[in-house]
Amino acid sequence: MSGEFKTICGKKLKVLGPTDEASESLLDKQHVFIIGSKGIPAQYGGFETFVDKLVEYQTDRNILLHVARMADDEDRYEYNGAIGFDVKVPNIGPAKAIYYDVAALDKCMEYCRRMQLKKPPVFYILACRIGPFIGKYKKMIQELGGVLLVNPDGHEWLRSKWSMPVREYWKISEKLMVRSADLLVCDSKKIEEYIREKYRQYRPRTTFLAYGCDSAPSCLADDAEPFTGWLKEKGLCAGEYYLVVGRFVPENNVETIIREFMQSRTSKKLALITTENEKLYGELEKKLGFSRDKRICFTGSVYDQELLKKIREKAFAYLHGHSVGGTNPSLLEALGSTKLNLLLDVGFNREVGEDAALYWTCEPGSLSALIETADRMSEEKIEAYGQLAKKRIADAYRWESIASQYEDLFHKESADLGKGKNESFNHNSGT
Repeated sequence: MSGEFKTICGKKLKVLGPTDEASESLLDKQHVFIIGSKGIPAQYGGFETFVDKLVEYQTDRNILLHVARMADDEDRYEYNGAIGFDVKVPNIGPAKAIYYDVAALDKCMEYCRRMQLKKPPVFYILACRIGPFIGKYKKMIQELGGVLLVNPDGHEWLRSKWSMPVREYWKISEKLMVRSADLLVCDSKKIEEYIREKYRQYRPRTTFLAYGCDSAPSCLADDAEPFTGWLKEKGLCAGEYYLVVGRFVPENNVETIIREFMQSRTSKKLALITTENEKLYGELEKKLGFSRDKRICFTGSVYDQELLKKIREKAFAYLHGHSVGGTNPSLLEALGSTKLNLLLDVGFNREVGEDAALYWTCEPGSLSALIETADRMSEEKIEAYGQLAKKRIADAYRWESIASQYEDLFHKESADLGKGKNESFNHNSGT
């Protein structure tokens, strides 16, 4: 009920009524509806963090952000000036995310029809899950005088977790989303290049807007108990471990990382902060026998963000093996926190790291040799790489700048739609 409070991710938030009062000030705002994240406040990475930061760093209060949240109720609530709206989703397995996006869109359409907004509403859909249904909603958006923006994310159809039929669905869905979007907002230049080339027959309008990174240092001191206690529990020493952070899946090349680390002569340890994947863990143990190498340390997950940042800061080096997708949040966080970063040499990672990192391939011996090279590096050279990494983040991936660019984009797309100009939008690389 309106006036009450609810707690989400430890934050006490004011519950709003089921509808808004149609005041002049409300109707005059630029309304932006964001669909496809799990909601705010963020509890996960990726899109959830992106939307949370977009809200946190918003400065233009003429924009009102409406953010869908997957939930078990239908509440509306206020969070940092944005409106969060819960979408109750039944537990229907893999189709749950598709149901969620469609149900969220239905709520957005109903809101716009009821409120009779003065400015063309902007609908921003994150990921390409609902391609087979988007044609219907594109017509509704056009009837409302609105504009459809889509973030195509990475190559979801390459992820090993999906069966072949699901991968085919992703491919078809991506094509249909690209065809229907008024603008595709890519957080990687390589993804933008892929979209423009793969779907050139549709002449897609694209723009590049980066993902962001919070580069502030951890609030934990080096001798803070949460950090020193974690080190002691895991058998690690500050500055004496290589670090991996990410999902424990084949496309992150964890097999290559572990094998090459075991073949190296480093005396340091390898700390892997990953999600659980018992099947892959068992397969790699059988293949590599990593449990016999006391340097290999699976630490489990770390959800305390300040602790995780301190763990990054005190790693000797970060190993990044992601091979699928666009700009990866864990890579940005590593560049912002860890001095020395060893990245898989693929276009997505080169685009982000540039000359602020070292690169390896999946060829046998490549990473193990680079690890031994890193071990021999002087403190001065490591410090120089650290400064380059932090500069790279400050120059291209600050949340303040990215939120401001999004605000400009939302206003321009809405205004140009009203003037019949949005076929010529050009932002950074654009069309």
